[in-house]
Amino acid sequence: MIRKRNLCRLWFISGILSLACSGSAEEQRTAERHVQALPPTETAEVKAFLLQEVVFNHELISNGTIVASQKADLRFEEAEVVEEIFVKNGQRVQKGQKIAQLAQFKLQNALKQASDNLEKAKLELQDVLISQGFTLADSLKVPEETMKIAKIKSNYEYSLIQYELAKHSLSRSVLYAPYDGVIANLSAKKYNLPPSNEPFCTIIANDAMDAQFTVLETELPLIRQGDRVELSPFSIQNYQATAVIDEINPLVDENGMVKVKARIRGAAQGLYEGMNIRVRVQRSAGKQLIVPKEALVLRNNRKVVFTTKSNQALWNYVTTGLENATGYVITEGLQVGDSVIYEGNLNLAHETPVKVLR
Repeated sequence: MIRKRNLCRLWFISGILSLACSGSAEEQRTAERHVQALPPTETAEVKAFLLQEVVFNHELISNGTIVASQKADLRFEEAEVVEEIFVKNGQRVQKGQKIAQLAQFKLQNALKQASDNLEKAKLELQDVLISQGFTLADSLKVPEETMKIAKIKSNYEYSLIQYELAKHSLSRSVLYAPYDGVIANLSAKKYNLPPSNEPFCTIIANDAMDAQFTVLETELPLIRQGDRVELSPFSIQNYQATAVIDEINPLVDENGMVKVKARIRGAAQGLYEGMNIRVRVQRSAGKQLIVPKEALVLRNNRKVVFTTKSNQALWNYVTTGLENATGYVITEGLQVGDSVIYEGNLNLAHETPVKVLR
């Protein structure tokens, strides 16, 4: 009886050990039942690459807009009729080029009248100084208090101010381009008053454009000035430009976002102020084991990468770290030199015969 009990105990313990040893294999078979695996006699054609450590670029994805590094709203200071408009929307202009001008007649005559009044005031000033025993040529020798009283009596200060104002108004009756750029938002018409509550037009220096976007405050440690940025407009297919982070605004808004600005390298051809873009910020994380995203499949909600050895597909559970748009960093489960299958792996099972295509 005792011998039979001992035999039962041995059988029970050996059964537990057998189940423990076969757990991994059973787990693979369970996972394979959820995938339409290829028949064991059929050879799968796959593509593979030799796993090596390469530089991994961590990516941060965001949406943003294109903004001009220089943009000026031009306005007339006088409420006179627009006499000439020399440009139109979309036209490129050079620094100092005429944009538009107001009717000149009233402004020129106001300046002439102010000039005449100033000359009269000079004569009056001279008479006052002579009555005090001085001449206008001796103005440096005239006591300060005496000169002040003389200017008040002759109305000289007031006339000078009116002259300067008239001169300024005439000079500001013509708009000039402050720098090279493109005309935008020009809606005014000739022989009409210029807009009173909005700019006459805007000049955008679109040879120097910036990408403006936001990141979460938790993502701030992942970016810094000088990081490379790739951007692509939503409205233009297959268009990609490169920028470099130039500014990080040191302020977190009420939504936990931080504004970032990146200067676009080279001429920003085809990009317009306000254009919506997708932004990718790249930063090197050093050399890592990286597999393309196509190489990773899920089995029972676990990450699996197939490798090939002796013309068979081998099942490998892996742990991933950082990821970007194209690949994952493998932290556990693979080693340098493994032949990783990245195409034709969706229906593979453990030890499926494979043929690696070149």
